[in-house]
Amino acid sequence: MYAELWTFRKDVVPSHEIEGFGVEARDGSIGKIDELTDEVGRSAVVVDTGPWIFGRKVVIPAGAIEQIDLNQMKVHVVMTKDQIKNSPEFDPNRGWRDEEYRTRLDAYYDESMRRAS
Repeated sequence: MYAELWTFRKDVVPSHEIEGFGVEARDGSIGKIDELTDEVGRSAVVVDTGPWIFGRKVVIPAGAIEQIDLNQMKVHVVMTKDQIKNSPEFDPNRGWRDEEYRTRLDAYYDESMRRAS
């Protein structure tokens, strides 16, 4: 697993106040933060993509967040819209903490984050 994948960067300070903030990929807006967790080694945000990908929610690991702009109420991530769109589908009934789902997320984002670096 990519070492900092599930950990906020040192210059990014997480806060539950960012729930509802817009999320910007490298090439455009992808939705709004629905949920945030800052558990040690398991930090992530759940993003509601709205109509962009048919109302699907996606999980983005904390390590993908490069900037939180409190004034603009936006969170910037290091991936493209396609990288996020192609992530493993979120099943709200199982939740993002489901171990099998986390394993798939680890594998997918490990590869995506290496390409984004």
